[in-house]
Amino acid sequence: MKFRRLAVATVVASLFASGAALADLTVGITVSATGPASALGAPQKNTVALLPATVGGEKVNWIVLDDATDPTQASKNAKKLAEENKVDVLVGSSTVSNTIAVTEIAVESKTPLLGLGPVASLAPEKEHWLFRMPQHNRIMAGAIADDMAANGVKTIGVIGFADPYGESFMAEMKKAAEAKGIQLTINEKFNRADTSVMGQAMKLIAAKPDAILIVSSGTPSALPHSTLVERGYKGRIYQTHGAIGRDVLRVGGKALEGGIFVTGPIVVGDQLADSNPMKAVIANYVKLYEAKYGAGSVGPQGAHLWDAYLILDAAVPVALKKAKPGTPEFRAALRDAIENTKNVVGVHGVFNMSPTDHFGHDERARVLVKVENGSYKLLRSE
Repeated sequence: MKFRRLAVATVVASLFASGAALADLTVGITVSATGPASALGAPQKNTVALLPATVGGEKVNWIVLDDATDPTQASKNAKKLAEENKVDVLVGSSTVSNTIAVTEIAVESKTPLLGLGPVASLAPEKEHWLFRMPQHNRIMAGAIADDMAANGVKTIGVIGFADPYGESFMAEMKKAAEAKGIQLTINEKFNRADTSVMGQAMKLIAAKPDAILIVSSGTPSALPHSTLVERGYKGRIYQTHGAIGRDVLRVGGKALEGGIFVTGPIVVGDQLADSNPMKAVIANYVKLYEAKYGAGSVGPQGAHLWDAYLILDAAVPVALKKAKPGTPEFRAALRDAIENTKNVVGVHGVFNMSPTDHFGHDERARVLVKVENGSYKLLRSE
């Protein structure tokens, strides 16, 4: 009997293995499931387990690798996926720096990439293959500037990551603030792995800005926020969409109370109006995620990967009319199909890609939330 059970188990395992090998469509994913950006990458890896066995009616093989928040490893993962696994599309990675690294491989291998980091504009040959799932920093910075202006903010200080994400968001924030007559008076930097920002916080407080913006992502974003509050700063504190998450709330604790964050609608999906086209899509993703990982476990980062699936579900049938998966012709056709996707309702927004816009979002992709009693509450206009 023991031998028979073992034999049956082996046959079943073989069938599953052969099913994966014979999958018509192959999707290669690299995320930062470990390392400093694990708060971003872990829920993205978790989301892979929720993905269906078919996309656009085609059987699919999902391959996910961990790049440990290392751009070099992200590049190696992408190269392996493109050259050894012959993937039809790449997805990843969790940070801007890692997504840029993966983009290089996407261009070399002529493989469409659904990026999970909000990479700013690149050279045309790189833009050709890269599509972003997160919102453009311009859209998110604009929401923050609007709220600042509505609340009489005239001067702002900034503390942000000394990396591509910090730099690109700050460039957009500066433009948005200037358009509202808001002056940037002080700009401080810190690194993802820093354990103290006391010096930067004291400089910011001494400058006495009406509000302070923190430009960072994941749990490191709690450090400057907590430090500013502990040192007595009383003005408005804003954070970007990269800082949203249960881990950030846990690490920041009471210091985050009253903080204002810009984010995608999924964070407050149950607080949206019933007429919002994203509400039902968000509810479906939340139901699937929490059924597997527990109540209250869902966050915005994994949802970017879910949006990548929704984009593929719309684009794959179009590409199949021109070529078969596993060929350069299919990869090119899929790239073209993604670029022309229209009205794809995701959990972070409604996607309308075009040759001049590889983000595809409009203002429906952003909301402002305030931390109240350890939770995010949708800010509504008075």
